[in-house]
Amino acid sequence: MPPKKKDVAEEKSPLFLGRFGTSLKIGIVGVPNVGKSTFFNCLCKQSIPAENFPFCTIDPNESRVEVPDARFDWLCNHFGPPSRVPAYLSVVDIAGLVRGASEGEGLGNAFLSHISACDAIYSMMRVFDDPEVTHVDGDVDPIRDTETIFAELRLKDIEYLTNNIEKVSKVVARMGDKDKVAKNEYETMLKAKALLEEGKDVRKCDWSNKEIEALNKHLLLTSKPVIYLINMSEKDYCKKKNKWLLKIKQYLDENDPGAVMIPFSGALEQALLDEPENAKAYLEERKTTSALSKIITTGFKALGLQYFFTVGADEVRAWTIPRHTKAPQAAGKIHTDMERSFIKAEVYLYDDIVEHKTEAAVKAAGRYRMEGKNYEMQDGDIVNIKFNVTDAKKK
Repeated sequence: MPPKKKDVAEEKSPLFLGRFGTSLKIGIVGVPNVGKSTFFNCLCKQSIPAENFPFCTIDPNESRVEVPDARFDWLCNHFGPPSRVPAYLSVVDIAGLVRGASEGEGLGNAFLSHISACDAIYSMMRVFDDPEVTHVDGDVDPIRDTETIFAELRLKDIEYLTNNIEKVSKVVARMGDKDKVAKNEYETMLKAKALLEEGKDVRKCDWSNKEIEALNKHLLLTSKPVIYLINMSEKDYCKKKNKWLLKIKQYLDENDPGAVMIPFSGALEQALLDEPENAKAYLEERKTTSALSKIITTGFKALGLQYFFTVGADEVRAWTIPRHTKAPQAAGKIHTDMERSFIKAEVYLYDDIVEHKTEAAVKAAGRYRMEGKNYEMQDGDIVNIKFNVTDAKKK
């Protein structure tokens, strides 16, 4: 019976490609002059250079942006605390990639190392025509640009795996079946290399938990989740029309089924950033909306993150945790003593407090739950942690 229970637990909480933690970052990737730095400025309300020449960005620019959430806003308004701490998404603006980057062209290996330091990718696809914004390849072709980027990432992964397969093969040759971890790692790397040589990205393939454990030692460039951002002119974005949109959709359906594709307009977002006091009227006049909120929340989820709330008259706070985090580990985000001396989590839903207005009323309605150590936290849970204060003081 115990082994069966363990199997069920593993099925409910599968492993995922990538780092497990909360200090995760998403990088903005694309060929030069597709609007990456303009988008970064609009997203993070900054003013880094965004000029009309390749490699205007050399060193990566990093910032964090608040994750928009109507639930958090309502809780802040309802409790009225002096301290309000939302969740944040860390974003990195990375220099433009060109064909041959894996062999040192453009910014070459420096560029690829900047991607390696990120945990997910905003893949920027330019579909706007503007004679004043030159394209590194002479004309606008977002599908060609995307193929260039991921071909270079695959080449770098192949180079990396080739070197590491040789190292691990020596361990396997020496230890044989005695070192099952090394053997699994070796076989997984061989499989990944073969798939990459077929033109397949690691993240698009099916992997067992054991294989994922091996791959997560290496954090390959093509294992990172990708969100495709379609940068349109303001006119096309407002009309929701562009000759490339259907072609990109068909391309992604064929080559990356289930991929998230978000159209937006860097020009529109820049106009809103330049005159924030007129932003609402600007959007109403054009009968459109900003896409930034959707882009931010989608990026946050792509990193495998979620958050729970603690609320009260002193503070409303969103605590970022990885998906599938159990209650004691979530408590540890607030304070390590809470994890070490965890007793239980008192949990209720956002909808419950909206309906009943107070925690006392939520309890009276039977919506206040007591959860133990095996409780898997859900996004948006409102939580009070109970822990043994005496044990915590002893430490």
